Amino acid sequence: MTARKPSRKPEPAAPAPEAPLDGTPIAATLSSPQAAAPAEHAKAVAGPAAGTLAAAEPAAPPAKKRATRAAKKPATTTAAAPAKRAKKAAAPPRPRSAGNQGLHPAAPWDPADRGRLLAGEHHAPHDLLGAHQVRGGVEIRVLRPFARSVTVLAKGLRAPLHDDGDGLFSGLLPVPAVPEYRLLVAYDDNEIEIHDPYRFLPALGELDLHLIGEGRHEELWTALGARPMEHQGVAGTRFTVWAPNARGVRVCGDFNYWNGTGFPMRSLGSSGVWELFLPGTGEGALYKFDICRPDGSHTMRADPMARHTEVPPANASVVTASHHVWQDQEWMAKRGNVPVHEAPFSVYEVHLSSWRPGLTYRQLADQLPAYVRDLGFTHVELMPVAEHPFGGSWGYQVTGFYAPTSRMGSPDDFRFLIDALHRAGIGVIVDWVPAHFPRDDWALAEFDGRPLYEHSDPRRAAHPDWGTLEFDYGRTEVRNFLVANATYWCEEFHIDGLRVDAVASMLYLDYSREDGDWSPNEFGGRENLDAVAFLQEMNATVYRRNPGVVTIAEESTAWDGVTRATDHGGLGFGLKWNMGWMHDSLVYVSKEPVHRKYHHNEMTFSMVYAYSENYVLPISHDEVVHGKRALVSKMPGDWWQQRATHRAYLGFMWAHPGKQLLFMGQEFAQGAEWSEGHGPDWWLLDPSYAAESDHRGVRTLVSDLNRVYGATPALWQRDTLPEGFAWVDGGAAEDNVFAFLRHDAKGAPLLAVCNFSPVVRHDYRVGVPEGPRAWEEVLNTDAARYGGSDVVSGAPLKPEAVASHGRASSVALTLPPLATVWFKPA
Repeated sequence: MTARKPSRKPEPAAPAPEAPLDGTPIAATLSSPQAAAPAEHAKAVAGPAAGTLAAAEPAAPPAKKRATRAAKKPATTTAAAPAKRAKKAAAPPRPRSAGNQGLHPAAPWDPADRGRLLAGEHHAPHDLLGAHQVRGGVEIRVLRPFARSVTVLAKGLRAPLHDDGDGLFSGLLPVPAVPEYRLLVAYDDNEIEIHDPYRFLPALGELDLHLIGEGRHEELWTALGARPMEHQGVAGTRFTVWAPNARGVRVCGDFNYWNGTGFPMRSLGSSGVWELFLPGTGEGALYKFDICRPDGSHTMRADPMARHTEVPPANASVVTASHHVWQDQEWMAKRGNVPVHEAPFSVYEVHLSSWRPGLTYRQLADQLPAYVRDLGFTHVELMPVAEHPFGGSWGYQVTGFYAPTSRMGSPDDFRFLIDALHRAGIGVIVDWVPAHFPRDDWALAEFDGRPLYEHSDPRRAAHPDWGTLEFDYGRTEVRNFLVANATYWCEEFHIDGLRVDAVASMLYLDYSREDGDWSPNEFGGRENLDAVAFLQEMNATVYRRNPGVVTIAEESTAWDGVTRATDHGGLGFGLKWNMGWMHDSLVYVSKEPVHRKYHHNEMTFSMVYAYSENYVLPISHDEVVHGKRALVSKMPGDWWQQRATHRAYLGFMWAHPGKQLLFMGQEFAQGAEWSEGHGPDWWLLDPSYAAESDHRGVRTLVSDLNRVYGATPALWQRDTLPEGFAWVDGGAAEDNVFAFLRHDAKGAPLLAVCNFSPVVRHDYRVGVPEGPRAWEEVLNTDAARYGGSDVVSGAPLKPEAVASHGRASSVALTLPPLATVWFKPA
């Protein structure tokens, strides 16, 4: 994979000017009067009608352009109920105009504070701005760039503030306590009435900050990012971001014309978290953080915790909240009843945006569940759905770890798809990528001007293969970001499993590095101890919080204990991809039949280590791209032989110990490699296509494999136990034949015989266990309905007292060419 060039920043979209908010605000610094103050009316030259909730104050672009945009775009509504109440409210009497009578000059601005505030470098803007009780009254200071005037409105009071220049306004009200007030901000062509963002207490609690500092906030998404909420009786959005190295942070977005000068955030102690509550800003608002780096330069960054984003290549974050009502209670209640390694588990791997190109999440919900259910798979595995700017990365270069990609719809649309799959009885696994992230300068890389999410040591930060950056797993806040992200997908989207990408690259400090390009751990070894601790914490947390969820490691080395429990020193995964089985078996079937006898051990070696981990047998997207050819195209011979070997291989795979995973398009023997640009070749299943029956036959076989598999506990109940498998004949290299037994928990057997030679073998004797009086054929990949030559067994086969393969009884089989046959006791 290659890193994508940073995309351009989105053009700002102008919001409507703000209309008055309904409801009575609560003073931030002193107690408010018991009687609620009446809602004030907007006094707008150009703007929406009073009584609607609107976005935060615009930072005044040129007057003509602002007025035109305001007329075209309606105000953003953040809470329907207050809006309705405001529409019904009668207009209160206008406050008396006091002119400057009773308003005294405020104390002069401290030059240093003023400079830092205007430069976006102030850690405590709330100490300067807003209303503060001082000797002689209440001092009010406001920062509103490009405003012509700012007037304080309170019950019975209308007091214009003094213009101090640079968008700063101030005044001293001779009142004994901070009143409940709002601001009337006048620009060249309109006036808008707003709540003062700097009159609110912090909207993030001390417990949240403590947990963030400790790196133990398991619901981090509830504390950081943009969260619509009601705070001190006012609807708005709380913005929080972790940027400990920043000299200052400001919020900018379409609600202030991407000028954050008037919206500096406050630093919350030593936590590194910055916070600002913006009243009136609600769902749908676009935003970013304007971060002042340690060197004084500024960078505009998307929110690392954003739960919704613009559609790439645009990259702004979007304020969002979920309104989806889940309908999968039955699925969620039963999914943890049986451990995954003791249950049927066959997976259809899907790249959502190319499975049916152009479909939205909701349109996919109409088609994908029905298709997968018809094929009989128990689960789908979705290639990464977290937001990524470069489609050619297939989702493996993530910038929005908390946001489903907006290419196909909103986060609630994605929830709708998951809900539909669950209601169809299909589990959902997503690919999760905590190993690295791209270098885009609007995302995580040097987020606050210094290495933050990446390691500070360049040798450990740079990923040598993909041009990306690796996470600093030793930093508690970064580890918390990732652990919480894993639980987020499981809890907010009801995901049933996480397949963790590129685990090997995380575990080894010298992964793809030459001598001198890496530094050893504290014990002199090459193991990344920080990554080990992170993976253990992630797995332990996910399993503790989400019963029934499974984590799956894509790990290509012989690391010991990948699926061993963390309390026994393992990494704690539930399953691991068996990359060795995949590689060895594909080497075997890609050989000409006459040469396969020299590679016979490629098909049997996997049983030497089959029980060292809990395995998945993957034929994934990685095996059908970049010149590796599609699965059927790997097979030698003519088209008939290719399809026959393809079918025989699938029969062998489904009978082998381990769970199954098959990438889309391989279920109907697509001959071309997969491309994210066009997806599977569905036209191969069009009845008007001459060879349609060839492809439909393979698809029918996959459906039957899953049906028989699910109904046969011998094929999955003892996948991880040696008692569940026994060789009948693993040494028939000259014949290209493999025969073995599978047993369920009660000992009931299934006999699988695979013939990888293109000749029919008559009277082929195979030893069978004592007990069954007859054996019947339950699946034959050579059947005519699958496109085979239909060499099948008719009546059940009765064992004969002829010793074979170390057993007293045996059956004489007619083995079809290039086929796998399954038998069960009749």
